[in-house]
Amino acid sequence: MAGYDVKQEVTDKYSLRGRVFNKIREDILNGKYKDHEELKEIAIGEELGVSRTPVREAFRQLELEGLIQIVPNKGAYVTGITAKDVQDIYMIRSLLEGLCAKWATENITKEQLEELEENVYLADFHASKGHLDQMADLDNRFHHILYEACNSKQLERLLVDFHEYVLRVRKKTLTNGGRGKTSNNEHRSIMEAIKEKDKDKAQELANRHIINAYDNMVKNGLYNIYGTSEN
Repeated sequence: MAGYDVKQEVTDKYSLRGRVFNKIREDILNGKYKDHEELKEIAIGEELGVSRTPVREAFRQLELEGLIQIVPNKGAYVTGITAKDVQDIYMIRSLLEGLCAKWATENITKEQLEELEENVYLADFHASKGHLDQMADLDNRFHHILYEACNSKQLERLLVDFHEYVLRVRKKTLTNGGRGKTSNNEHRSIMEAIKEKDKDKAQELANRHIINAYDNMVKNGLYNIYGTSEN
C-alpha cells in the first residue's frame, strides 16, 4: 500500500509489533483478507514497511485470538470469526455494556454528558436526512464516550476490542431496516437514565440495547455475512 508506513504511526503507547498486529487484525475484520486466504509475511512486511519479524510476531498473536491458523511448513491462513463468535461476543458484551453504563453513571463528567446529549441530537438530525454513514459514525462514538466515562481502563479495553471485532457487520445492519433510528432512541433512554443518576436503569437499558442490536443482526443477514460454522 503506497504511502502507508507503520513505523510513522509508532507512539509511546504502542510498540511497532503492536501497530503491525492492530493493522493486520483491522484488515482481517474489515474484510480485506477473506476466510482461508493465505497471509504472506514478506508481502505484508513490504506493504507496511517493516521487516518480517514484527509480522511473524503479529501472526502468533492473531492465532491466539483465533483470527488466523498457522499451519507448519505451509503458512498462515485467515479463519476470521463466525456467526457463533459474534453471538458469544454480543452476549458477553451485553453484560459488560450494562456494567459500563452503570459505572459511567457514577463517573461521567459534565463534558462527557454534554457530548452524549449532542451525539443523540445529531443522530436524530442525520436520521431525518437519511445520512446513514453519519449515523453509523455517531453510533460508534456514543459507545466510546460511555467506555471513556466508565473510568475503568480494563473494561474500556475489553469493550473496544469487542466493538472492533464486529464493526463490519454493525455497519451493514445499522444501515438496514431503520435500526439506526431505533438504536438512537435507545441511546437517548440510556443517556437520560445516566443524566438522572439512575445507574440500575442505565445498566438494564444498555444491556437490552446490545441484545436488541444482536437480534437485528440476525434479522438482517448475520449468517449470510459470517456463515454458520463454529470454531
